[in-house]
Amino acid sequence: MAADYNVLERAGRTGENHEFLLTPGPLTTSKSVKAAMQRDWGSWDQPFIDLTAEICTGLNTMAGGGDDFVCVPIQGSGTFAVEAMLGTMVPRGGHCAVLVNGAYGERIVKILEVMGRCCTILRSPETKAYDVAALDEALRDDCTITHVAAVHCETTSGVLNPLNAIAVVTARHGRALLVDAMSSFAALPIDVRALPCDGLVSSANKCIQGVPGMGFAILRRKALATTAGNAHSLSLDLHDQWVYMEKSGRWRFTPPTHSAAALAVAIDEHTGEGGVGGRGGRYASNHGVLVRGMREMGFETLLADAVQSPIITAFLEPADSRFSFERFYDLLAARGFVVYPGKLTVAPTFRIGTIGAIEAEDIRGLLKAVRSVLNEMGVRDAAPARETTAAE
Repeated sequence: MAADYNVLERAGRTGENHEFLLTPGPLTTSKSVKAAMQRDWGSWDQPFIDLTAEICTGLNTMAGGGDDFVCVPIQGSGTFAVEAMLGTMVPRGGHCAVLVNGAYGERIVKILEVMGRCCTILRSPETKAYDVAALDEALRDDCTITHVAAVHCETTSGVLNPLNAIAVVTARHGRALLVDAMSSFAALPIDVRALPCDGLVSSANKCIQGVPGMGFAILRRKALATTAGNAHSLSLDLHDQWVYMEKSGRWRFTPPTHSAAALAVAIDEHTGEGGVGGRGGRYASNHGVLVRGMREMGFETLLADAVQSPIITAFLEPADSRFSFERFYDLLAARGFVVYPGKLTVAPTFRIGTIGAIEAEDIRGLLKAVRSVLNEMGVRDAAPARETTAAE
């Protein structure tokens, strides 16, 4: 069914997608990022070795790493990178405190449990940012904790956690901080030298706007150098990957060559947009247009504005019995907009991402499509049930 905003017409003008992925990743990518995957690369050839070095330098620079940090790429999705960082940086006799307020914090706990690492869980409500005071107390009371793991932007809800405050508390107690920056890196300011932290991970197909297939870790060089033999996995051993790359410039095992080529172009486009400030500014603009427009229709956000990130927003489902997320999803997809289901236990929600190669114009197109879909569904009031209104 045709929508007021013609996605097919826009796609014809730009040579891009016939639909927009308004999700936390994979994302809508630019025509030039997609075009970069048209070439085949030999993984042992010097041009690909040079490309890998260029990518690692670009990512380390983006993180503010300088000579004190190194970028180690890893094959696979973002979860592969998270597991690789935890398995490499937390020794087998280590003890990691994990801050949890959503599904991705819970995933860190699961990874540590599978690896057999000692783990202390510090939970906060899904609608709240981390309780830094609770972390301070845990580190003061338990001297066996060696590491702290935290998710910067928890895409379960879209909550933005206070990374700087977490880093200050962790450093004051002399522990090492490891950060899942999957959905924040390249859009929200992170300076690893000033943070401080021993490492962070992210993925090519998030705010850098590449494609799936590879993640990466930005790790403190001195800390990484002490981790030989820590890893529970051959393929996820970042120390071994780093040492091999330092010697040869090559990946240990078959690299995701096409993803790497797309990432190199995406990094250039990120620089051309003005770096973290430019990319984050566009996302913030997209987010503002989205939230204002959805609230005008009666939708309410799950989170209070004070803890809401500009990356992805959870909206409470309307109480109207004619609303069905499955039908809402299908009707929006037919109009060229792919949104995301909720992943919360506290309330029925759905999520809309505002990252990727999309502009405010496209968000306004989405809002027109939402109005059309609600009309087709017969939903006259998008307000949620009163007991599930947005958190204060």
